[in-house]
Amino acid sequence: MSFTVAIDGPAASGKGTIGRAVAERFGFAHLDTGLLYRAVGKRVIEGADPVGAARSLGAEDLEAGGLRTAEVAQAASKVAAIPEVRAALLDFQRAFARRAGGAVLDGRDIGTVICPDADVKLYVIASDEVRARRRLKERLARGEDVGLEEVLADLRARDQRDSARATAPLKPAEDAVLLDTTHLGIDEAVARAIGVIEAALGERGGRTVRE
Repeated sequence: MSFTVAIDGPAASGKGTIGRAVAERFGFAHLDTGLLYRAVGKRVIEGADPVGAARSLGAEDLEAGGLRTAEVAQAASKVAAIPEVRAALLDFQRAFARRAGGAVLDGRDIGTVICPDADVKLYVIASDEVRARRRLKERLARGEDVGLEEVLADLRARDQRDSARATAPLKPAEDAVLLDTTHLGIDEAVARAIGVIEAALGERGGRTVRE
C-alpha cells in the first residue's frame, strides 16, 4: 500500500530537514526533488541544453559533487521555470510517490502538481531573515565567502522567480497544513509534522503502510 507525504515551501524553510526526519521516523522513502533541478542546473552550467539534460538525467547525476552551491541553486531555479524541463521530470517524481511502503517528497510543487492527491500535504515557511541566516550558516560551513545581505537577496530573488513562473509556481495547496518554522527548533518542527502524519495514518486505520 502506498502513502504519500508532500512537503513544499521556499528555500531554507526547513522542508528538507523535516522531510528526511519524517521519512526515517515512518520508514518511508525520501526524495528531495530539488536535487533533480539542481542536477539539471549543474549540467546546464557545464554547457548542456536544459531540456536535453532533464530528459537524460540519471541516478549518477543526483550524486554529483557541487549540487549545493549557490551558483547551482540559482541555475536550478532558472531551469525549473522551463515547462519542458518540468514535464521531463514529472513521471520520475510521480512513480517515486507511488512506491509501496510510503514516500516523502519535498519541493515546491509536490502538493499542487506532482501529487495533488497526496495523503498528507505540508507547506513549510519561515521569515526571510531566519531563512537567510540558516542558508548563510550552511554556506559558511562550506567555506564560501558570503555575507547575510547577499544571501538574503539571493533567497528573495529565487522566491520571486519560483512564485512568478507560469508553470507550477511555488504556492501552498489549498488543503495543505501550514507549518511556520520561524520560531521552532528542528525537533519541534519535526514533531509537529509527525503529528499531522500520524493523524492521517490513523484515519487510514493503522500506523503502518507496509502491511
